[in-house]
This record gives sequence, structure tokens and C-alpha cells, in this order.
Amino acid sequence: MKIQNLTSKINLLAVIILLTLSCQKTIEEPKTEPITPTRETPEYFSLRPETEKMFGYTHAVKIGSNILISGAVSMDNDGKPIAKGDLLEQMKNCYVDLDKVLKHYGCTFDDVVVENVFTTNMPEFLKHTGYRNQIYTKQFPTGSWLGVKELALPEFMIEIELEVHKPN
Repeated sequence: MKIQNLTSKINLLAVIILLTLSCQKTIEEPKTEPITPTRETPEYFSLRPETEKMFGYTHAVKIGSNILISGAVSMDNDGKPIAKGDLLEQMKNCYVDLDKVLKHYGCTFDDVVVENVFTTNMPEFLKHTGYRNQIYTKQFPTGSWLGVKELALPEFMIEIELEVHKPN
């Protein structure tokens, strides 16, 4: 009995060793290519260079397939607020400026994936959200609508920022 029990244990140990060796031979290290990080060079765009320099921002930057556009407000080329007290007209002015930035990069509002709206008068903004149907004719982007106490200048009632994805 002892010899048979010892033989069984030796056979079991031999099977375990053979299985271990065969598994080690079949598992090969995956061949990988070294990953070379690519650094995209940011492409900056200023819609109103002097005004942007004065306030300390750049209106847009493109990195790879993504374009980040600073909040547009209702201002003239000298940086002075226009359409004071008229939220709808200010909103339209924002979209005119945003359209200029989009066109600079060869994009349209169809390429916008995020739109964030900041307003000092949410009830008035909500009355005019239908205007956005003229801007986004295919699909609305993701985004947020935020009521805020104030914007950069007291005359500004709305600011709209965008994020765009445009494959190269």
C-alpha cells in the first residue's frame, strides 16, 4: 500500500511539473513596439488681438482634433459692450463671433460637441433658447446653462463658450 501511495504521489507530481513546463513554453511575451509620445503643437487664434491681450486670454486654441473656444460676449472690435440690456441681441452677437472662430478652423456649428452658456438672467435666456435652433440645425451639443451673478463687464448678460471636435 505504501509503495502504491508513493507511486501515485510521484505520478501526480510528475504531471504537475509537465503541465507547468508546457504552460511556460506556450506563454510568450507579447511583442510590443515602443510607444513614441506625440506632442501636438497648439494653434492659437485671436479674434480681437488687442482686446484679448488687454484682458489676458486667447479666443481659441486647437490641439490635434480638439478646439477650445473662450466664452464669446457681445462686444465690438474695440472690446466695448454692444446691445446693452438686450439679451437676445447679445446672444446673436455671441454666435456671430463664434461662427468667425469656427470658420477660421474650417468648422461649423455641426462640429461643436460642448456649448456652455453663462447668463446673468436665466429667465430671459430661457425665453430665447429657441433661437439656438437656427444655430444647431442637425444636433445640439452637450453642455450646461449656468446662471451667474456677473460676467467680465456689467453690461454683458450672456457668454457662450464652445468645444469642438474636428478630425484632421
